[in-house]
Amino acid sequence: MTDVQVGTVLPSITTAFTRSTLVRYAGASTDFNPIHYSDRAAAELGLPDVIAHGMLTMGSALRVVTDWCGDPGRVLSYYVRFVKSVPVPDTADGSTVTFGGTVTKVEDGIATVTIEALFDGAKVLGGAKAEVRID
Repeated sequence: MTDVQVGTVLPSITTAFTRSTLVRYAGASTDFNPIHYSDRAAAELGLPDVIAHGMLTMGSALRVVTDWCGDPGRVLSYYVRFVKSVPVPDTADGSTVTFGGTVTKVEDGIATVTIEALFDGAKVLGGAKAEVRID
């Protein structure tokens, strides 16, 4: 990975979030907030639908980096700001989020990757960055 340069574009990935995905993630994370599975609870809070867990979206976004570098242990830091939720309708297809990344800095054997997460053409994460050891 020593040939990494500013401007390197990482291969994008597309992830489908379904209600089944949310149930499995809730069990694994123990985040059983009803806005992630109950239409009624989501509607009571004015949400357009049940929404994906923020940490599920965040973790899925980092896959762009870990798939690219080949070793999650190379990730030194990771930061995101949640700017929009991902509604997940009760359909077979659910919602699709596309994740991508670009190297924006290389210094002292560390690459900074800016990560983009798009749902329905809109950003769902803001300021998402990961630092990755590349030497």
